[in-house]
Amino acid sequence: MDPATGQAADPAAARPWRASSHLRLVATLLAMPAEGALEALREVLPQAPWLAEAVGELESLPLEHWQAEHTRLFINGYPETPCPPFESAYRQGRMGGPCAGDLQGLYRRAGLQTSGAPADYLGTLLECAAYLGGLCHDRGQCPAAELLAELWESHLNHWLSRFASDLGGAARLKLYQVLAGQLVLLGPEPAHES
Repeated sequence: MDPATGQAADPAAARPWRASSHLRLVATLLAMPAEGALEALREVLPQAPWLAEAVGELESLPLEHWQAEHTRLFINGYPETPCPPFESAYRQGRMGGPCAGDLQGLYRRAGLQTSGAPADYLGTLLECAAYLGGLCHDRGQCPAAELLAELWESHLNHWLSRFASDLGGAARLKLYQVLAGQLVLLGPEPAHES
C-alpha cells in the first residue's frame, strides 16, 4: 500500500524485473523448446538483451541438443533431475505435495484454473504472478494485490532462489545459465527462504 495515495503499490515499481511481461518471458523459457523457439527468442531480444549470448549459442546447436538439456535439467536427469521446476519437489521433497493444493485454492480465488501443467509448476506460478501483477498495474486500488503478495510470500519466496542456484550450477547451455540469473533477481532476500 502506498502511504501517500492509500492505493495498492505497483509491485513491479520497486522491482522492474517483476513486471508482467518479464515474468511471462521467464515462464516461457521454462517450457520445452519446439520448432520456432529460437526465432521467438530472436524476436524478444530488443526487450531482453540479456538473452543475446544465449541466442548466439543456440544458433550453433540443433534443436534436439536444446531439448535434451531441457529434459535433463527439468524432467528426467540421471541419476536425478537437477532442478525439477515444482514447488512441492523443493519444499516437500516430492511431487504433488500439499502446496500444490494450496496453489489451486489461490488460483480459484483469483478466478483462474490450471490446464495441462501442475499447479506448483514454476511456469504456472510465474504466469499467475504476471496476471495478478497486470491487474494491479491496470487498476489503482487492486484487490488482486493480496493474492499477489500471498503468491510471493507464501510460495515463490520459499524456494525460487534455491531453484535458481541449482539451475545455475547444473545448466550447460547459456540460456539456462542466464535464466538462473533472472530467477535470482525475482527471488527474495535470502532470509525469506525456508
